Amino acid sequence: MFSGIVESTATVVAIEREQDNLHFTLRCPFTSELKVDQSIAHNGVCLTVVRIDLDAGTYVVTAMRETLERSNLGLLQVGDEVNVERSMQMGGRLDGHIVQGHVDQTARCIRVEDQAGSHEFTFEYDADAEMVARGYFTVDKGSVCVNGVSLTVCRPTMSLPPTGGTGKGAFAVCIIPYTFDNTNFHSIKEGTVVNLEFDILGKYIARYAQYLQNIKD
Repeated sequence: MFSGIVESTATVVAIEREQDNLHFTLRCPFTSELKVDQSIAHNGVCLTVVRIDLDAGTYVVTAMRETLERSNLGLLQVGDEVNVERSMQMGGRLDGHIVQGHVDQTARCIRVEDQAGSHEFTFEYDADAEMVARGYFTVDKGSVCVNGVSLTVCRPTMSLPPTGGTGKGAFAVCIIPYTFDNTNFHSIKEGTVVNLEFDILGKYIARYAQYLQNIKD
């Protein structure tokens, strides 16, 4: 479990393909504190440390096909920055919100506005009617995880075809200077693909509502 409070960014120093998997070698400030089998969120994706090279100051994680299809990790290139967060410690403060590290889908940045000190980013994502009914959407002042960063939603919108199928959802988030400078949000521009994890509490509520409706029917 994670909180969406990014600890640092890691730099991709190598990428190796093995069949459908990608092995990422990364360098970050706390590499020396890591151990094999530890879970770390990379742009919001929970990955397991499989190898550490203390001499080089690097570690390796592996992303499988399912992860690559649902996230932006397959778009990474050597030199890219990745937001990283180690798993929560029990008994600590939950400064963000409950984040599982299970990315639901990607979104695309469609607008960046400089607001004289902060930045507002607007993202658009494919909204499948069935998934929306199961809680995969955003609500005003609710929480969403973007590239591993816990953020508050502004002005969410949803457009679905009257017969179901796939439409579009969108929302905005405001980024304070500290977050802008210390995460890879400073690299996000129009067209950038990011990872989304919708609020797990909303998903549970939506599924329970479906269950009650099925009983009623």
